[in-house]
Amino acid sequence: MSSEPDDPDVTARMRKAHTVACGYLGTVVSSRPSDAGPKEAWGWRGRTLGRPVAGPYGPGWLRVVHSPLDKASGKLWTGPEDAERMVPHQVPRPRLRLVRQWTEGDDAYKAELYDHVTGETVSPTPALVTAAPSLSAAWWSDLRRVMSRLPAISTDRTAVRQAYLDRAMPKYLAFLGGPVPTVPPSWCTAHGDLHWANLTGPDLTILDWEGWGIAPAGYDAAMLHAYSVEVPETAERVRQELSEVLDSEKGCFAELVVITELLQSAERGDNVDLVTGLQRRAKEVWHRMRAAGVSNSSSSVCGSI
Repeated sequence: MSSEPDDPDVTARMRKAHTVACGYLGTVVSSRPSDAGPKEAWGWRGRTLGRPVAGPYGPGWLRVVHSPLDKASGKLWTGPEDAERMVPHQVPRPRLRLVRQWTEGDDAYKAELYDHVTGETVSPTPALVTAAPSLSAAWWSDLRRVMSRLPAISTDRTAVRQAYLDRAMPKYLAFLGGPVPTVPPSWCTAHGDLHWANLTGPDLTILDWEGWGIAPAGYDAAMLHAYSVEVPETAERVRQELSEVLDSEKGCFAELVVITELLQSAERGDNVDLVTGLQRRAKEVWHRMRAAGVSNSSSSVCGSI
């Protein structure tokens, strides 16, 4: 979840589109004063806007997605619908009930009506920046269970491409001072955007299934850890709870992949506060990988650093 766009024209356009979507799907925006959740949730740079609504399936969440008309296709456009068809309901996620698409000139819009999710996101932003969240042992157990089920889901969707790794990892990890491996030990299905603003508590629900697909094994665990580096207590908890993945060769490689992506995003002005911590973590992981031998399938390479 991101902040309201800086561009007032984008804000006005998306709020208007949300009103149009309500008309299409027979919903009305609902304040639900007893609900502690957000009343308006923005996606990156105003690409999406979600609000609580009341509609044909009772309380729900209506999200509107915008895309230039010539780019209204591909994995980000179809991700939630693909997840509804292919991701088992044992993976806790909001049920997608209705979808409606329309165009206005050169703009394409999609309205997605989800079941209402109780609770709140663990953080209003992807990265933790101040305090460690209070999460129960049951919450962590549920997360581990989900992360053991996701890799087995069969899909032809792609979250991370080998061509990207070959191009980006040598560039953004050049500060490590040596050749960086770019081919992961293995690939498997991942959520693809597992950060703190896409996880709810006190009961675990995983939001935002736009970008799910095949990624380097360990990718989800690595992403959650990367978004925790500014809160050492939580970073340590992530390493403890997800040690089976993060302590392995595949987990170490996945951390370097995620760090590459976030360092690249910092060039656009995103995640700037994480850069120092991410670079420090990359050096620690890289040194341990080299000490263990990056070509070895070690079951314990990174450890609790």
